[in-house]
Amino acid sequence: MANRRDSRIEPSFEGSPRAKSSDGFSVSEEDRVVPGSRKASKGKSAKAKSRSRGRSASRRGLVGIFGRLLYWCFVLCIWGGIAVAGIVVYYGAKMPAATTWSIPDRAPNIKIVSVDGGLIANRGMSGGEAVGLHEMSPYIPQAVVAIEDRRFYSHFGIDPIGLSRAMVTNLLGGHFSQGGSTLTQQLAKNLFLTPDRTLERKVQEVLLALWLEHKHSKDQILEMYLNRVYFGSGAYGVEAASRRYFGKSARDVSLSEAALLAGLLKAPSRLSPARDPKAAEERAQLVLAAMREEGKISDKEYKVALSAPATRSPSYWTGSENYVADTVMEELPDLIGDVRGDIIIDTTVDLTLQKLAEQSIRRLIDESGKKLNVTQGALVSIDDSGAVRAMVGGYDYSTSQFDRASEARRQPGSAFKPFVYMAALEAGRTPDSVRNDAPIKIGKWTPDNYGGKYYGKVTLATALAKSLNSVAAQLTMEVGPDAVVEAAHRMGIQSDLQANTSIALGTSEVTPLELTSAYVPFANGGYKPDIHFIRRITTADGKVLYNDSSGSAPRVLKADIVGMMNSMMTGTVEVGTAKKAAFNWPSAGKTGTSQNSRDAWFVGYTANLTTGVWFGNDDGSPMKKVTGGALPAQAWHEFMVAAHEGVPVRPLPGTWKSTPSDTIVPDEIPSADASQPPPVPQAPVGRSAPVAAQAPAPAKPARTAQPAETVDAGGFDMPGDGGATASIKHPVPPGDVGGRTRKRQTSILDILGGG
Repeated sequence: MANRRDSRIEPSFEGSPRAKSSDGFSVSEEDRVVPGSRKASKGKSAKAKSRSRGRSASRRGLVGIFGRLLYWCFVLCIWGGIAVAGIVVYYGAKMPAATTWSIPDRAPNIKIVSVDGGLIANRGMSGGEAVGLHEMSPYIPQAVVAIEDRRFYSHFGIDPIGLSRAMVTNLLGGHFSQGGSTLTQQLAKNLFLTPDRTLERKVQEVLLALWLEHKHSKDQILEMYLNRVYFGSGAYGVEAASRRYFGKSARDVSLSEAALLAGLLKAPSRLSPARDPKAAEERAQLVLAAMREEGKISDKEYKVALSAPATRSPSYWTGSENYVADTVMEELPDLIGDVRGDIIIDTTVDLTLQKLAEQSIRRLIDESGKKLNVTQGALVSIDDSGAVRAMVGGYDYSTSQFDRASEARRQPGSAFKPFVYMAALEAGRTPDSVRNDAPIKIGKWTPDNYGGKYYGKVTLATALAKSLNSVAAQLTMEVGPDAVVEAAHRMGIQSDLQANTSIALGTSEVTPLELTSAYVPFANGGYKPDIHFIRRITTADGKVLYNDSSGSAPRVLKADIVGMMNSMMTGTVEVGTAKKAAFNWPSAGKTGTSQNSRDAWFVGYTANLTTGVWFGNDDGSPMKKVTGGALPAQAWHEFMVAAHEGVPVRPLPGTWKSTPSDTIVPDEIPSADASQPPPVPQAPVGRSAPVAAQAPAPAKPARTAQPAETVDAGGFDMPGDGGATASIKHPVPPGDVGGRTRKRQTSILDILGGG
């Protein structure tokens, strides 16, 4: 048995380890199925288990790290939340109780309108009235929401997504470039807080935004925002901005205009089209793109808006009606006190006439300004009731807000002479009274006629039509400077007047408004009305706060004096210095030119309107031979023709007929003899103390009357009347011509005038 086992031959495989069995076969390790497999599996399993244990340990290590990280993050979040809550509580405790919070009143708007309801101006802190969300152009809220807060209608006052985006952008950029504030937060800041960038303000802004969202609807919040937010160039609210930039209401704003307005909110001052039109337009294009992306507008609307960008209107402050608005605002406190809510002021100004006046002044300066050295002009027009119908205070309000119509005091020159002649008529003279137009000397002062030409014996009517300085000075000496000053003040002049003989030539300064108002009694029959701009003031809901209650105007001029003055001043327009002013209405007036043509005036009137015009320079520099009969008369003519279109013709009040004889009886020429006593003046209307009647003057030889058919101090050359009296060289009368005057202290005007 043993031999058999030993004799077994086991196959031999080269290179394989052998093991002999009992029967003599040699079996390699690979041939062993069961025992060999177990052994191999046991070794392999040990290695796998080792690797598995390594991987498990690694996984357990990573999970541990992330777990610990998550844990500490959670802990930090808790502590961070506690810290944030503490900060909120701390700063929130500094605020008043939420039960006391309320929306502050919007800065009141003062809407100033013309007599026909047209808008003259909006004044006040806001600069425009509040407009309801449903009233304004729908493009405005759409554009603002698209560019400023596209999730406005979905968030709760705070936009976590927008805030996170802004934080990431700012961190990546390394500087503050985006803000995460919602429209609600911006409104809260504008309503309650200062613009300081502090943690306290930001916390309070968030709390107030949450309160706003709780108390008001989204549309209410958006409406409040649009009516209060700053749009640059002094405009608060969409109505003010729309009128400022486009000359229209927010109700009429187009898509491209709405995009421009919305674009301003990022940087109102820097992006204002008044300052940088290119930057404003580039920003508007971004707004249009955002609106298209949000589905607010179609591709077609987008392309149309890009092809027709918003066009900025001329400067908002250019219009001359702003001079009227300034005057109204100055008068307002005296009428109603403090303004506590939106009000509407109905004025007496006719906006059509206002524009006509402005166009006339500007056209004449544009055409002749450089040639004649004229840079400024003013015009005032007043009706018989004292209502101001138009007032232009300068060439361009946007470049100068100084109102030359109501604030600038200038020498009126011969435009002041009507008060001299009025005082003379009240003292007993008539238009037929005769004076010797010749060189005279009053003290050291010699009031020369324009061009040094004299006419000899002329009627007062002729002297006024020709604006003869010599005669005006004689009349002032006769009645006394005080009488002239009293007459001017009684008629409406408010400025201080120097009671000296040079007042005859208009050396005391007055404003165009007061000089024009002083002519109104000539036009309405002798009554002095209250000059006013405001008819009525009401609240936005119609409550009347003020109503003009101007009663009957007091009489300041007798009817017969009115008739005589109108008869004389009609000659100024018909044959005198203001022939360029004549049109198809009975009219009268007086030109005036100050020394060296520094000021040129024409104040004229019909039975319908009294209008005064002034041209000159702010620095007082002389114009180039501009006289009252030139530019002022032309502007007056243009304005009055338009103002009277379609109005029934009315004669001037009062009547007076000249002496029916063809001769002049010079019964009132003062004697050149110093011993001849001056005539005693009669008391004019308005004086309290009666005086003696005028003493009769000695009879003088009669001479043939000469019509007032030429012009003088208005600036035109005086043609000779047949060569006989064009330049009479009479001996100089003594200094006391017309009677002695009271001694008084010498004024600066006397020194300047040579007196």
